Amino acid sequence: MKKIHIVIFGIGNVGSTLIDQINKAKSRLRREQSIDVHIPIVANSRLVFFEDNSMTNTWECDFSRFSNPYQMDEIIQYINEKKYDHVIAVDATASSDFVQHYNALIQNGFHIVSANKIANTLALDFYDALRQNLKDNNKKFLYETNVGAGLPIIETVRNVYNSGDTISKIRGVFSGSLSYMFNKFSSEDVPFSEVLSKAEALGLTEPDAREDLSGNDVARKLLILARELNLKVEFQQIHIESLVPKQLNGKTSLNQFKSRIKELDQPFGERKLSLQKDQVLRYIGELNVADETLEVKLVSEEKESALGQLKGSDSLFEIFTEAYGDQPLVIQGAGAGKEVTARGLLSDIIKLSNQLH
Repeated sequence: MKKIHIVIFGIGNVGSTLIDQINKAKSRLRREQSIDVHIPIVANSRLVFFEDNSMTNTWECDFSRFSNPYQMDEIIQYINEKKYDHVIAVDATASSDFVQHYNALIQNGFHIVSANKIANTLALDFYDALRQNLKDNNKKFLYETNVGAGLPIIETVRNVYNSGDTISKIRGVFSGSLSYMFNKFSSEDVPFSEVLSKAEALGLTEPDAREDLSGNDVARKLLILARELNLKVEFQQIHIESLVPKQLNGKTSLNQFKSRIKELDQPFGERKLSLQKDQVLRYIGELNVADETLEVKLVSEEKESALGQLKGSDSLFEIFTEAYGDQPLVIQGAGAGKEVTARGLLSDIIKLSNQLH
């Protein structure tokens, strides 16, 4: 039986869901894959709970009663003293600060599984140095959930690339929240502000919807895929069409933005009126590999196309390759949400566990 020790950083929606999924999967993993998954440490940005302090059967209760402020060195020291064979740090945060601990964790024996996109979208100097550190210390870094949550996008792109097939283009709807907005806006006679408010009420957007509308999240995902294809590109090279009007960005507060969202109705209404009868609006990311161009933009699509037929909050990725010819490889499904993201993290944990000796 192979024992795997998981240190979870981040216990918000995704992290807490992951813990529940691990606990439910434990007996099956022991029985079917001879993997014994154990969680000795749970931490958020300020507090940490060590299993040695456990007094109950529920981690939430233990964390609430027995967690303490911490420094990363204390966690590393604890793990080193335990002399565990296999340790995986799971980053279920969205923290740029936490990413700065990756190298120290790797050097102290941790593998990393991450839903946090930041490490893969920082400057190339950091990106390359991180991979050299992983190589030097014989450690793994898995991050399938960085693009498409639980969908196998990164793995598919990597496998196609490694097989020797030539990928010419990747395009698609990378954001579940923006997929919902433009699917609804294109098919119903409703103002854009009403669609945005509905998406916020359903919990599909970030607390500040401008994070979604800015296109930065789509751009980060596009950059990650470009780098998987060994393109040496930086975030600043991406051409991003922001959907936030200039007068509502910059110094405008969140409350001011929310009180003025009807100002979105005219520009989007005009864009909708310019469509042909058989067209819909889609907000896409597009990577042209040969030209090394990365674009995030609002486009018109034929209703009968793969992108045009999208429903709900699904994401869709088209991968154009030499082998597939004119018909791209299409991957579609739920591209956001705590359940599918946590499931993607668990899948990476199991995949990594099976690679360890």
